[in-house]
Amino acid sequence: MFESLQERLGSILNGLTGRGALSEADVSAALREVRRALLEADVALEVVRSFTDRVREKAVGAEVLKSIKPGQMVVKIVHDELVEMLGSESSSVDLNAPAPVVIMMVGLQGSGKTTTTGKIALRLTNRERKKVLMASLDTRRPAAQEQLRQLGVQTNIDTLPIIPGQSPVDIAARAVQAAKLGGHDVVILDTAGRTHIDEPLMIEMAEIKRKANPHEILLVADALTGQDAVNLARSFDERVGITGLVLTRMDGDGRGGAALSMRAVTGKPVKLIGAGEKMTDLEEFHPRRIADRILGMGDIVSLVEKAAETIDAEKAAAMAQKMAKGKFDLNDLAEQLKQMQKMGGMGGIMSMMPGMAGMKDKLAGAGFDDKSIKRQIAIIQSMTKEERANPDLLKHSRKKRIAAGSGTDAAEINKLLKMHRTMADMMKAMGGGKGGGMMRQMMGGLASKMGLGGLGGMPDLSKLDPKQLEALAKQAQAAGIKPPPGGLPGLGAGGLPGLGGPKLPGLGGGFPGLPKKK
Repeated sequence: MFESLQERLGSILNGLTGRGALSEADVSAALREVRRALLEADVALEVVRSFTDRVREKAVGAEVLKSIKPGQMVVKIVHDELVEMLGSESSSVDLNAPAPVVIMMVGLQGSGKTTTTGKIALRLTNRERKKVLMASLDTRRPAAQEQLRQLGVQTNIDTLPIIPGQSPVDIAARAVQAAKLGGHDVVILDTAGRTHIDEPLMIEMAEIKRKANPHEILLVADALTGQDAVNLARSFDERVGITGLVLTRMDGDGRGGAALSMRAVTGKPVKLIGAGEKMTDLEEFHPRRIADRILGMGDIVSLVEKAAETIDAEKAAAMAQKMAKGKFDLNDLAEQLKQMQKMGGMGGIMSMMPGMAGMKDKLAGAGFDDKSIKRQIAIIQSMTKEERANPDLLKHSRKKRIAAGSGTDAAEINKLLKMHRTMADMMKAMGGGKGGGMMRQMMGGLASKMGLGGLGGMPDLSKLDPKQLEALAKQAQAAGIKPPPGGLPGLGAGGLPGLGGPKLPGLGGGFPGLPKKK
């Protein structure tokens, strides 16, 4: 999401930050490029125009031109205006109403309303501990009601029993009544869509709204429709009155123009974004975090949240204890690789790491991408229990068998073993010898984040012995792990708080398999 925009804006703004002084002409030239980048990302013209006007107004002021680092000031102004354009505050689905709270889903056919209904229901069930009832009001599309029923079975969420021949308005009334009788907190109405906006559709939506009296009316729009999604939002808002937007297929849209335009044009907040096909792939829309991501500043908060959601607390605690003793076998490596997959793979993680957005292509070029992670997991799974616990057993004949079982070759197996050896050495350096308590200290940060306890508190990296940190840095360099220049913002060169170096939450040994520098 936002890849192309991230790339363009990154190169434009980097050109500014590297300069000692900025003239008005420099700022104007940069803003012309920003304007072009936003238009290419399919952001609505009126939005682009007002955005660049506001930035120019602030950026050519004396405060910027005379500041110590004018380039950085301009970047800050662009960031603040970007947050303003996306909507200053994040806005989640509002459940502040008498039960059952009615949520009405509207949108065109094929925008992903039914799947999004299931995703929201699952999110409210798991996160808010709400009892949810889903009801399909789509009597036109073949098997639409059956599709929602199947999603209910899949996610273990109640759906309204199907009665053939009922009108959408009658189904809406029955759903609200059933939710009252069944003690449900929330009822989600999945309405019918059309291939285009027409009068009968709008009359039906207005009638359902009158009958069900929804607290939230969420417009589901496909992010890939670009500017047309903005016109769609306007039409629905004028006729039905929407309270928020849900953008689907954000993972497939490298431009992100719809997301950037919607809030500015309609004044309605983007509440949720669909970022994948899984039922759990639904994220809250945080304007500030999205702006950080677009400008290549990373999104550590979302990364830690994702880690907290996907990490199995017991497994993480067991691994932390193991690592604290300096032990790290191939089972642990497989677990970390699987963890990376759960968190969105290499690309997803890199996009959230400050200063690392551009690393994704470089890593792929060096042969380390999501496909290579799958191959590495396949290699480990082709080993016996004894081999995973003791990699020294792996001689030529065993490697030949593992290569045949995993569809790889001996070279890839050797590469994996080398990577494991490097990481195991790092664990030993951190867990044993002079730095005995260091790993335990550092794992404490992760443990407290995940609510595991018992592994110490968040360490103060500044109080660690410089020699210990230096030794660790050398180990990391030997593994080919290089932190971004100057370290991560606000963290010096140390990495993530409580994780002791440029590592990912829950992935104790850094980026597994990162290639060495040439």
